[in-house]
Amino acid sequence: MQVIDKLMMLAVVVNDMPKAKEFYADKLGLKVASDYRQSDERWWVALTLPEGGITITLTTYREGEKPGAVTLWFATSDLSAAHKDLADKGVKVSDIGDDLHGPGSGTKWFNFKDPEGNLIHIEQA
Repeated sequence: MQVIDKLMMLAVVVNDMPKAKEFYADKLGLKVASDYRQSDERWWVALTLPEGGITITLTTYREGEKPGAVTLWFATSDLSAAHKDLADKGVKVSDIGDDLHGPGSGTKWFNFKDPEGNLIHIEQA
């Protein structure tokens, strides 16, 4: 028997939910699937990618985790356009690099941090 079949959700702890929600929805283009708030300390915003897959849930509920401790990896079909779009939206993106997965891989990429300090990599799909 296979114990697990797929990854369903990834939680990202944040301090400032309005700022984090705006970043992921407006700058990265993720869709807000739900926004559930019991209080400022118990607030969850679930976001989805256009093609579906796992849900990224922003949360102010800590359970011992610290904001800024996650690295997220995304792929895009047009790396140069994504780089320009994010830079135009005020995101401090790195230069586009080569060989993300080691010498000779040829995978182009760039990265930046979200408002909480989580590192986000975007690579050419």
